[in-house]
Amino acid sequence: MARYRLFVRRAGLAVALPLALILSGCETATPYQPLARPGSSAGGYSDQQIEPNRFRVTFSGNSMTSRETVETYLLYRAAQLTLERGFDWFEMADRNTEKHSSTYVTQPFAPGPWGYWGPAWRYHGRFGWRRWDPFWGDPFWDRDIDVHTVNQYEAIAEIVTGHGAKPPGDPRAFDARAVLANLGPRIQRPR
Repeated sequence: MARYRLFVRRAGLAVALPLALILSGCETATPYQPLARPGSSAGGYSDQQIEPNRFRVTFSGNSMTSRETVETYLLYRAAQLTLERGFDWFEMADRNTEKHSSTYVTQPFAPGPWGYWGPAWRYHGRFGWRRWDPFWGDPFWDRDIDVHTVNQYEAIAEIVTGHGAKPPGDPRAFDARAVLANLGPRIQRPR
């Protein structure tokens, strides 16, 4: 039985490791791009005009995109939108970054070759009588349980745009051309 368990674990690793490497190469951080569709896992930016000089700008990242990147791309999109609409500067009237978290628990044993029925036995340990079967993992320590949390960030801002020089002394006001020039080298576009 111990040999079979070792064989199953090694076979599982032999299949899982290449698959994990292939899948990890597929998902990368969200590039700077328009949002394909709301709720899409690819992520990207979207904007909506609220008044003639007021807009809501959003950037959603996937699970590989850091909070800093999401906020940088939001600021870049706000500057880009300001110039596209013929304005020179913008002010952040409201700004928020939301974190969406999901926690996953995985076990290597699923219904195996025995279905939900299979070999099992009881043993007496320091905590009294316990039960072991291949579906629930190691009886002495649950080394085979993997718990991981995935975070996704979405930055949302409401901006007010204007013509001419930005208001002096306002820390929420940005010169759109300066923002594009300074953040431009950090922007990763789709391939």
